[in-house]
Amino acid sequence: MARTQDTGGARHVAIIMDGNGRWATNRSWPRLVGHRKGAERVKQIVRCAPDLGIEYLTIYAFSTENWKRSTEEVLGLMGIFARYIEREADRLAAEGVRMRFIGDRTMLSSRLQKLMQGIEERTKHLSRLNLTVAINYGGRDEVTRAVRTLAAEVAAGRLDPAGITDRMIASVLDTRDLPDPDLVIRTSGETRTSNFLPWQSAYAEYEFTPTLWPDFSPDELAQLVARFGNRDRRFGGVKQA
Repeated sequence: MARTQDTGGARHVAIIMDGNGRWATNRSWPRLVGHRKGAERVKQIVRCAPDLGIEYLTIYAFSTENWKRSTEEVLGLMGIFARYIEREADRLAAEGVRMRFIGDRTMLSSRLQKLMQGIEERTKHLSRLNLTVAINYGGRDEVTRAVRTLAAEVAAGRLDPAGITDRMIASVLDTRDLPDPDLVIRTSGETRTSNFLPWQSAYAEYEFTPTLWPDFSPDELAQLVARFGNRDRRFGGVKQA
């Protein structure tokens, strides 16, 4: 068995998997080839994460803004998601991976929703790695839905607006059962956060790497989480002498 490495407290790593399309375009291949290659990379990263001491891994698979892409690409991506769940279900369960999803599912096909619900139910008792996939997810959309939930409670007279706290808001977010990310990684050289976990990542450390997602290796992940361990995280406080 591989020795678990000390990541200096990076229990939860979140990844913005960017660069699949560019990876394929650079090779004069269709963009969907890059997305398929990216799905293969997900398998490798999921497999190595527990050995790096990572307990929670959250990956950004499809944003609320990605519907603007061509119909061919969107349908292709949805097919890749479905095939990943179908083909990886047995392996994920055997390796102790709990899989769950965040985001608004209402726009997804009934088949995909059924597959998502099925693997969530099948793996809910597992804990070696908590894998969360963000599909049709947007941070602003998530917060908006949470606010609507609390507003309905206020309107029904069950909640005093003055009693709303940050913990209460967190309790109605999609990630209510997850700890906040310690480290957020974005691949492909872009340096924006793209509406990914804005509430949850308020105190996360960020790493931006030029590597396109299909080329992002377990070795590079290990380097980034090791570098995280050398950071001084004060959460707004002052370092004591």
